[in-house]
Amino acid sequence: MKLSGGVEWALHCCVALTAASEPVPAARLAELHEVSPSYMAKQLQALSRAGLVRSVQGKTGGYMITREASQITLLDVVQAVDGATPAFVCTEIRQRGPFATPPEQCTKQCPVARAMGAADAAWRASLAGVTIADLVASVEEDSGPDALPGIGTWLTAGPTN
Repeated sequence: MKLSGGVEWALHCCVALTAASEPVPAARLAELHEVSPSYMAKQLQALSRAGLVRSVQGKTGGYMITREASQITLLDVVQAVDGATPAFVCTEIRQRGPFATPPEQCTKQCPVARAMGAADAAWRASLAGVTIADLVASVEEDSGPDALPGIGTWLTAGPTN
């Protein structure tokens, strides 16, 4: 499966937002990750449309996570950013060419479509089984318990300019 770079950015933002006690501007999240502010805003808008984050307007506005991290799966984020369309779409190629199978004999999916559908379902189930809270726990395990609180403090401290 090939995912857009926006999925990575969105996942990192969701993890970082768990550490923020107040709304975080998109530009601040972009600065944290040293990525394009406009592209970061696009990913945050996708997360907002999916109800995973919410936008807060005003001088102290920005983005906040909308639910407990344990209630947001990686699949939620992937689908928010890249959509829910399956990775493989069968075009019924078996109905073409000199040995074409007549449509009336195609009463079930071909073996290729079945295998690809099963792979897509397994991939989605794997993503649905991991939450933002799981990622937070991994960050704490890898980087220590002070890593995310430090990020939260930095995010809400204001611009460094």
